Amino acid sequence: MSDSSPLPPVRLHPEAELARAALSTPLLSRAARLARWAGPDIRVDAGGGLLEEQLPAAAELLGLSGDEAAAYAAEAWRAAVDAGLVEITDEEAGTVAVGAELALLTGGSPHDVLTVWLATLETVIGDASVPDLDGLVDATEEGGEVDFSSLEWDPEAEAEFLDGVLGNLYLLTVSEDGSGGSPVPLPALAASMIVPSDMGDPTNDVLEQVSDAMMRLDDQFRMLEPVGLVEYQPVDEALMADADEEPAATVDDTDVSRYGMVRLTPLGEYGLRARLLDAGFEAPAVGELADKGADVLLDGTAHFGQSAAQAETEQWLVRREPLTAAQELLAAARGADAGAPLRRLRCQQALSLVGPEAEPALRDVLDDPELGGLARVWLSERGASGVPAPSQDLVFWLTIDTVAAQLAAEGNSEELQALVEGLAEQHSGFFAAAWRVEHPATADVLEAMGRLHPDKKVAKEARKAAFKARSQQAG
Repeated sequence: MSDSSPLPPVRLHPEAELARAALSTPLLSRAARLARWAGPDIRVDAGGGLLEEQLPAAAELLGLSGDEAAAYAAEAWRAAVDAGLVEITDEEAGTVAVGAELALLTGGSPHDVLTVWLATLETVIGDASVPDLDGLVDATEEGGEVDFSSLEWDPEAEAEFLDGVLGNLYLLTVSEDGSGGSPVPLPALAASMIVPSDMGDPTNDVLEQVSDAMMRLDDQFRMLEPVGLVEYQPVDEALMADADEEPAATVDDTDVSRYGMVRLTPLGEYGLRARLLDAGFEAPAVGELADKGADVLLDGTAHFGQSAAQAETEQWLVRREPLTAAQELLAAARGADAGAPLRRLRCQQALSLVGPEAEPALRDVLDDPELGGLARVWLSERGASGVPAPSQDLVFWLTIDTVAAQLAAEGNSEELQALVEGLAEQHSGFFAAAWRVEHPATADVLEAMGRLHPDKKVAKEARKAAFKARSQQAG
């Protein structure tokens, strides 16, 4: 992902709801219980981890049993230390006390709770980037330095890979046409990091890399589930059995869920957005513009998907009287800059959500060369009386403005192509008149129409008209 362009806006759940979800996650709830247990009798090693002889007591306190009980207890303790729920009072003596952050989980605001949870999340993501280093001791050189090359492990590359996977999962979840609440197949997520976008059929080597990435992600998502980042259905154990082994039961090879399915939780959306913001990405959230001016709203929602833009606009309108809102929107929609057509489109969409109380504001701009067209559309759609018919010049100006806005919003989309075909079909002399329109985007719009129209003859007319328009602008 590039950090130069904004990500799709995410619709976050209320902080109070997210804080409750954070407190109920297995890892944070275990970390909090161990923090309350911390006291003068508890000892830690040089790295802040519980001494091995104290792990059974910690596991028992948490109600854990089985082969993994000690490991889960150690993980929860490490999370408690990293999140400030436990404080190491004397490193040499290995003594600890309850940390100041623990009080935030019971007496702090929802934002305070989520801040603690984010610290816990960072610990887990950091741990998930580290492979199972059984050979770590053997790879340790004199002086305590680890020879990572002998482990065939690049810590920075591993962290970047997991960050990339989580970024892609975020995109698939929050984008207008993304998975939303649907789980994402693990093979698709692995392939998004391995298979080049311009590759046809993947080679055997690439497929093997995807398979290796899946196995790595399977381990990582198992670690990330207890902190509440994801809901995860692991890879079917039967798929990892040796070829010589008999399968325990007949399995369906076409069932993609057997290869692992992952879903980003609402808490996970909050957490990944926070990490993306820290990394310098522009990651908007619906509702952030509700207290801003109309100019910020129209510019901010310019490249939102339609449903996200409407949700943002609805929150903005709730805080304002209809007439005042319409006046502010219309004032912000003016301009001859490159972004103005899309602002006017967003203004028109916002005004469609405003009630009849806004009518005086629309009547006030009927003679405005930039706003008169959309004002007539608004008034006519509501059956208002006394709406003057638009001049031919205004109709053509509004047409150019609308196509320019659609180009800025969607690029060369199928919907825009259909609009272009319809315009050329309905108006036989469209291009002969359109190049004369005094709009900054006239030449660009006509060039786009030449690219988009499937009829070569019509496309040529559009390109000729674009040339005339550009010559007129230059003169």
